[in-house]
Amino acid sequence: MMEEETRIIWRHESFLCLSAGDITQKGYEKKRSKLIGAYFPQTPGKTCLFILSSPVTPVTPSSRYHRRRSSGSRDERYRSDVHTEAVQAALAKHKERKMAVPMPSKRRSLVVQTSMDAYTPPGGGGTSSSQEGSISMEHWISRAIHGTSSTTTTASSSSSSTRSGGSGAAGGRLADVLAQQVHISTQHHLRHHHHHHRHKTGKNRRATPDPTADPTADPTADPIADPSADPTNISCSTLTGCLFSAGVPVSSRVSAKIQQLVNTLKRPKRPPLREFFVDDFEELLDVQQPDPNLPKAEGAQMVALRGEQLGVVTNWPPSLEAALQRWGTISPKAPCLSTMDTNGKPLYVLTYGKLWSRSVKVAFNLLYKLGTKQEPLVRPGDRVALVFPNNDPAAFMTAFYGCLLAEVVPVPIEVPLSRKDAGSQQIGFLLGSCGVTVALTSDVCHKGLPKSPTGEIPQFRGWPKVLWFVAESKHLSKPPRDWFPHIKDANQDTAYIEYKTCKDGSVLGVAVTRVSMLTHCQALTQTCSYSEAETVVNVLDFKKDVGLWHAVQTSVMNMMHVISIPYALMKVNPLSWIQKVCQYKAKVACVKSRDMHWALVAHRDQRDINLSSLRMLLLADGSNPWSISSCDAFLNVFQTKGLKPEVICPCASSPEALTVAIRRPLEDGSSPPGRGVLSMQGLSHGVIRIDSEEKLSVLTLQDVGSVMPGATMCAVKPEGVPQLCKTDEIGELCVCTVATGTSYYGLAGMTKNTFEVFPVSTSGSPITEFPFTRTGLLGFIGPAGLIFVAGKMDGLMVVGGRRHNADDIVATALAVEPMKFVYRGRIAVFSITVLHDERIVVVAEQRPDSTEEDSFQWMSRVLQAIDGIHQVGVYCLALVPSNTLPKTPLGGIHLSETKQLFLEGALHPCNVLMCPHTCVTNLPKPRQKQPGNIGPASVMVGNLVSGKRIAQASGRDLGQIEDNDQARKFLFLSEVLQWRAQTTPEHVLFTLLNSRGTVSSSLTCMQLHKRAEKIAALLAERGHLQDGDHVALVYPPGIDLIVAFYGCLYAGCVPITVRPPHPQNISTTLPTVKMIVEVSRSVCVMTTQLICKLLRSKEASAAVDVRTWPPVLDTDDLPKKKPPLLHKPSNPDTLAYLDFSVSTTGMLAGVQMSHTATSAFCRSIKLQGELYPSREVAICLDPYCGLGFVLWCLCSVYSGHRSILIPPSELELNPSLWLWSISQQKVRDTFCSYSVMELCTKGLGLQTDALKSRGLDLSRVRTCVVVAEERPRIALTQSFSKLFKDLGLHPRAVSTSFGCRVNLAVCLQGTSGPDPTTVFVDMRALRHDRVRLVERGSPHSLPLMESGKILPGVRIIIANPETKGPMGESHLGEIWVHSGHNSSGYFTVYGDETLQSDHFSSRLSFGDTQTIWARTGYLGFLRRTELTDASGERHDALYVVGALEEAMELRGMRYHPIDIETSVIRTHKSITECAVFTWTNLLVVVVELDGSEQEALDLVPLVTNVVLEEHYLIVGVVVVVDIGVIPINSRGEKQRMHLRDGFLADQLDPIYVAYNM
Repeated sequence: MMEEETRIIWRHESFLCLSAGDITQKGYEKKRSKLIGAYFPQTPGKTCLFILSSPVTPVTPSSRYHRRRSSGSRDERYRSDVHTEAVQAALAKHKERKMAVPMPSKRRSLVVQTSMDAYTPPGGGGTSSSQEGSISMEHWISRAIHGTSSTTTTASSSSSSTRSGGSGAAGGRLADVLAQQVHISTQHHLRHHHHHHRHKTGKNRRATPDPTADPTADPTADPIADPSADPTNISCSTLTGCLFSAGVPVSSRVSAKIQQLVNTLKRPKRPPLREFFVDDFEELLDVQQPDPNLPKAEGAQMVALRGEQLGVVTNWPPSLEAALQRWGTISPKAPCLSTMDTNGKPLYVLTYGKLWSRSVKVAFNLLYKLGTKQEPLVRPGDRVALVFPNNDPAAFMTAFYGCLLAEVVPVPIEVPLSRKDAGSQQIGFLLGSCGVTVALTSDVCHKGLPKSPTGEIPQFRGWPKVLWFVAESKHLSKPPRDWFPHIKDANQDTAYIEYKTCKDGSVLGVAVTRVSMLTHCQALTQTCSYSEAETVVNVLDFKKDVGLWHAVQTSVMNMMHVISIPYALMKVNPLSWIQKVCQYKAKVACVKSRDMHWALVAHRDQRDINLSSLRMLLLADGSNPWSISSCDAFLNVFQTKGLKPEVICPCASSPEALTVAIRRPLEDGSSPPGRGVLSMQGLSHGVIRIDSEEKLSVLTLQDVGSVMPGATMCAVKPEGVPQLCKTDEIGELCVCTVATGTSYYGLAGMTKNTFEVFPVSTSGSPITEFPFTRTGLLGFIGPAGLIFVAGKMDGLMVVGGRRHNADDIVATALAVEPMKFVYRGRIAVFSITVLHDERIVVVAEQRPDSTEEDSFQWMSRVLQAIDGIHQVGVYCLALVPSNTLPKTPLGGIHLSETKQLFLEGALHPCNVLMCPHTCVTNLPKPRQKQPGNIGPASVMVGNLVSGKRIAQASGRDLGQIEDNDQARKFLFLSEVLQWRAQTTPEHVLFTLLNSRGTVSSSLTCMQLHKRAEKIAALLAERGHLQDGDHVALVYPPGIDLIVAFYGCLYAGCVPITVRPPHPQNISTTLPTVKMIVEVSRSVCVMTTQLICKLLRSKEASAAVDVRTWPPVLDTDDLPKKKPPLLHKPSNPDTLAYLDFSVSTTGMLAGVQMSHTATSAFCRSIKLQGELYPSREVAICLDPYCGLGFVLWCLCSVYSGHRSILIPPSELELNPSLWLWSISQQKVRDTFCSYSVMELCTKGLGLQTDALKSRGLDLSRVRTCVVVAEERPRIALTQSFSKLFKDLGLHPRAVSTSFGCRVNLAVCLQGTSGPDPTTVFVDMRALRHDRVRLVERGSPHSLPLMESGKILPGVRIIIANPETKGPMGESHLGEIWVHSGHNSSGYFTVYGDETLQSDHFSSRLSFGDTQTIWARTGYLGFLRRTELTDASGERHDALYVVGALEEAMELRGMRYHPIDIETSVIRTHKSITECAVFTWTNLLVVVVELDGSEQEALDLVPLVTNVVLEEHYLIVGVVVVVDIGVIPINSRGEKQRMHLRDGFLADQLDPIYVAYNM
């Protein structure tokens, strides 16, 4: 008799504790007081010690069993009260160290509050669904176990664990159960102290520092609370700790939550990372080094174990069919099978005579009545499907034996409930691969199948076409008198195929031959000592597994009488099987632990129960480690009812190996069965350790008896070569016997690996010449030849080199307040591979009435419990609404389908908690920055640095180009305009198109000159402006803007173009206008009448006070007279205009453009684009800053070509406007923005054929340039090229330009010169600021497209941004530029020139230290290509990687947001846009959801996974928002900093915010 104890050990280890869940509601403060309740720790009581005595002590019946049935039935496979205590103890350890961890925020529409009335407990409507009922249930069972000991521990009233009247505060603390005041005798107290003492001195306690612990407290202090201490003290201090972690009050503000998250993450991960540099390109994932102190197997090599001889008894039949014939003819009246209806009344008795005659009838009809005489549909050896419901064993049995008699191979499967039934598709594949064309079914089942309107049964998804054949007597024709089936002795032909669902969801068919089937029945008969006419009660599924072997096959061999209890009856009356055992005085019952548990729950001290007739209670799932507690509890209650302890017989089986082992029904007085109390820590390393230092995490196993007769068994290592295990090692059990399956039907390779295994000894030689079959069970052979099973291969998860069993983790999760929270105990546990290791995912269905707080209380405790007992982190914990997980035909959870839905983002959870920070410990080492690889000490020889060519390049030299450029003689643009007005007055310079594509206005040289003069007069007259005054031009894109610009030049003023406020969005756009007007020191504003009115409107006044504007001039009515004299600037280096733009990081920067720079810029573009007066250029850009403004307003005046102006806003009304204009005007050169290109790609994607038929032709386009200040968006340009290729667009025509603040256009693909090239670089090397070229399609490759050709007069060099030294070719560095059209500096009011002067006048730290360069602030590299340009020189390509100020430094590496965003957008179809930014070293990912809000939570794991996999980063916060929340500027660039500010100020109204732990 083994005594088992659970002690509570206090371990110091860093754990995650989570607070209760919050719902993002704007009125969070009201709820706060409720939530705070959750942080008050319950009064700590004394810890208690439970003694579990031997399970065989008799118990006197007492009133405590008069209980009402529980409402929540927990999954009985995992009932273990000892385990529940352990979980409670593990949780109690964390109770004092609550940390306030941010709860996810949810939009109210996502929080589905179901009323209690909608929820009917599984126990039927009549039973009590109060929490009291279920809790007391738990206590009752735990007392049933613990109450047997001599020193009874009496638990205080169970109601203390129930929820306090619906307050929402988590009152039902799990740890309360432990904290209940328990009377323990003094001697126990002493023992308890002694144990603690022993553990304190233990050498191998893990000394991980606990950052949450009070540093002053003594870690070894005795953890038993001093009852005299004032409990209120504790509560207060804990409370303040929670509310002001790091001094931030916990409120609805996002920043406070992130602060909490940061505090939580400051704590070390479990394995501390060893720091060293990685200076190789390859980022090394941290490989877990094996710890030398880990438990290793030390035993000798095991010896294969032989079972007893299979004694062939003389009267055993030569085959099962022969047995049936014998009983059917000599005892036709003997009962074979009795079936019950749902009320438990006998429905029907099938006698052996009837079974024989009906089977013969089925056999005859199968062979002769299907198809034609010449072409029968079914021949001997063919496979047919048996589709019978669970309540009709008689029809199934008849069909099964009919098939055997016809020598046809039956394939029993479940009834497909619907066409989309989870897993039915895989069953269809099995039927297809078996070549099944006929399905036998019963009348009732046939009527119940889904039918089409014509009455035909539709083809199920994935199924072959089958003929449905009703195999019931009344539908069959009688065989002729002289026809008898041919009955042979058992041979090697396949008898039947049993289906098996694998871990990945695929369904295999295990073929069992006739001789295997017969031998198996003989072995079962011998093991179970079956005899003729015995009565067996069967609750199991009779179509497969133990139910089929005992109740259909072996029963017929021995002429036994089976009482079949349908599952539906068990649901209504869980005691039905016990009642039938009494009624029929049955000798044997076949059940699962679930049935024992249900009987316990429903048992109401029934007087008339007597189980003394039972000689064997066969437990089909006895190999499940969690079945032991059901056995113990059942025995405790029913021993007084005549149940003998030795009757309980657990068995182990698998579809491949059939019955692996059964505990024999013992004779009275022999030794009790064996038990093993194993350390879970040891098990996770694959070794058996009986005495465990950690009494919390133990697994108690019961034996499943000894090896079957005629079989040999051994255990082999689960992975790799099937090498025999050592005696103290867990392995996969393998058996060698005739009585196993022989193959996976039609799969030779898999068959070899499973059914033809030759175990080898350490020397490498096979132990026998006979093949073994793998059972799929993990276990070991214990003392006295007893077999113990510790889990299944299918449930194995290898995390960080340690093995965990999914079932064990389910059991731990269910022990956390099981009755109250998880709906019907439905929990799925599986692993997914992320970043080269398996990660554990737990998915549970929550009760319909659970609140958000309940969910988060439960989730946080589950994490702690699993961490405490299994020492493994959970990667993702998801809760789904009740009844939403895919089901197997028998109602269990379909695991592989659940996993598939999770990975596809289609699970739709209602709560998600990701803990990547705790689980992912194999990230690459953070990078230590190395000094620049080229420093002043490097040898410089000519243009070589450290053996590499210096990365420098230049466009054509402006001085050497001979062209008849008349405009060159003028220093100022205003002079060029006057010259054009005189020489070509009627030449049209500008044409503006409206949304219909018609010309709304145009300007000739003379018209522009005249109107500009009037503007100058207006400025002089009404504005009283002097030379050099600044004027803000607030105009919509159009002709007025151009006129006003030249008017300012004529008046000697400095114009600043400003985007007008958006009438629909004044409150956010007007302040920007006002800011530019102020910062640029504009003395007046010029605009149209319409915008004047807008500025004075009520909405505008609310945003900006009207009185604060400088004078506003309306240019719609201009004065008639012209100004006396046009202004001519004295010095070409004076200011021509100011260019203001908001960068993507939210910085407003104005740069100064001198007259010299402006003219040089225009000349450079004219030369690059070969622009002459005869040319036409279509421009679809915003004309407010950068190259867009220059192309819109300046270039036509300088070069004389006609600009066709298309305001991008018009494209929103007519997406094809730009392309139609190009086609109709036969334009050869066009410029656009990414926004325009995206609009065309998305808006016209499906209309290309229609456009083509209407005559849209793009074949004349030779350059289509995207004007940008970023890395080329290669995916967009490529999809645009592909999409419009059919309309004649040449792919080489599409290119990009590159400009920035210091130089508005560095590169621009001209008309001549090589096509833009694309290279693929390694994204991992890029993070280390290196460039490594790779082949297209290689992993981690990133395509980069050249940003156009360097403009004439521009020189580029790549420099190290830190050391300012020149870089070698193909090295990543900052792009520096030297050019005549560089801006001359920032225009700033605050005088912090020191900071910026560096941007415009930097010098290299060595090499050419004379040249003055401007720093672009962008990272990139130069690469000399094989191509030659027009001058015959080799072409240097510039590749822009990204802005330095946008780049994020994480883990010592440099990440460009766009790379992470691209990965994220690819993960799920519902993600339309994504933006990332950092906040205190945390990566925040914001995704826009195009779909129902229910999908929001699906995105959290997917986003986390992809960023881990592709970028080796852990996402800190995932924010799911509506479409259009991520701000995008006019150039189509994301404003990530605006987004960040909005997020931290709680202004995004997110659908869901997940804080990853």
